[in-house]
Amino acid sequence: MTTPNKTPPGADPKQLERTGTVREIGSQAVWSLSSCKPGFGVDQLRDDNLETYWQSDGSQPHLVNIQFRRKTTVKTLCIYADYKSDESYTPSKISVRVGNNFHNLQEIRQLELVEPSGWIHVPLTDNHKKPTRTFMIQIAVLANHQNGRDTHMRQIKIYTPVEESSIGKFPRCTTIDFMMYRSI
Repeated sequence: MTTPNKTPPGADPKQLERTGTVREIGSQAVWSLSSCKPGFGVDQLRDDNLETYWQSDGSQPHLVNIQFRRKTTVKTLCIYADYKSDESYTPSKISVRVGNNFHNLQEIRQLELVEPSGWIHVPLTDNHKKPTRTFMIQIAVLANHQNGRDTHMRQIKIYTPVEESSIGKFPRCTTIDFMMYRSI
């Protein structure tokens, strides 16, 4: 059992992107859910709006499946949860699994969440802090606060490390103005 990385309450993962060391790759994946209420699915989980959420509609575990078309390097998973708004719908125990497909998923993290409020940063690295390479990530909600049945997750982001340029060493572009030119 591990606890997620401690970040300041509500620490926005976009701060990670602004450092120029990681980028969000959720748009490159195919997302699926074990269940959802109509109007509370993948679109709400990925819309960058902290007021919307995915709501499961079935028995536990509730699953979020994230599949990539090719083997992908992943470094950090960020989940937004808000106990004050969601109470018994808030996850209290989460399993993060990786693998090539549904048949060979291996748990790499299990988290106990105590009334979370804000972004939860989950490292997807091995014991040597090396990022994971995988075709698939599965987030399983194993339990909710107050023994709630269905779950709410407000946002999920997935980050990969930014590769160093093979042409030469260039300073990292960390301001918003420079970031739009970093791939020229």
